[in-house]
Amino acid sequence: MLKKIQSALQKIEKTHQVKILYACESGSRAWGFPSPDSDYDVRFIYIKSIDWYLSINEKTDHITLPLDADNLDIVGWDIRKVLRLMQKSNASIFAWMLSPIVYHNENGFVEKLRALAPQYFAPRAAIHHYLGLTRKIVQTELQKDKVNIKKYFYVLRPLLCAKWIAERHEAPPMEFQNLLPLIEGKEELLKEIEELLQRKERALEGAYIDRVPLIHDFAEAELSALHQIAKELPNTQPDSKALNEWFRALVRGE
Repeated sequence: MLKKIQSALQKIEKTHQVKILYACESGSRAWGFPSPDSDYDVRFIYIKSIDWYLSINEKTDHITLPLDADNLDIVGWDIRKVLRLMQKSNASIFAWMLSPIVYHNENGFVEKLRALAPQYFAPRAAIHHYLGLTRKIVQTELQKDKVNIKKYFYVLRPLLCAKWIAERHEAPPMEFQNLLPLIEGKEELLKEIEELLQRKERALEGAYIDRVPLIHDFAEAELSALHQIAKELPNTQPDSKALNEWFRALVRGE
């Protein structure tokens, strides 16, 4: 699959006349809990020629390929879009740069992006993002007698990301296992989660299981506590000077 992904990225460069700066995995395979039939969620950042940016015309700032027969889902964002979103502390950008599965990294691009990242990470915006994701699944999927097994991880991962932000005021890691120390001491809950991880490794995407009350109780309690913490976090908006300087250097090929 790695060769297929890299071949697809090379084809995108030729077809769309772009240079791919960075490409990574962004879904359950990067999070560490894929199912046997999980998609490959490839996300990439690209740059175009300087003339493309020096234009009065409105232009598309993303590239999306249709899901193919190999469950390959590929989406890319233009570098200017990425840096604009980074200034707003967009959670997707911070997640991409911390992915443990990297398909392409042009001249250390992601290391330079990570170096700029801390000054643009806004804990308040980020924690609200992850709490919103958690609350949506809790209020819909977790209210049923039978629950799609992957939905438990779609609750637990963003919830623990929010908890990480509340405690450390920094971008959370992408891998689910690296978040589990946040619930150290809750042995029964950890045991339930480990068993779920093992079951998900064998289960297809559409597999359902009986409700796990311990996880429901944990999610409800943490949502309430983290919501209170989120309200006390400062609302920051750093200036774009450093991002503009780097953007200009990238476009000039420096």
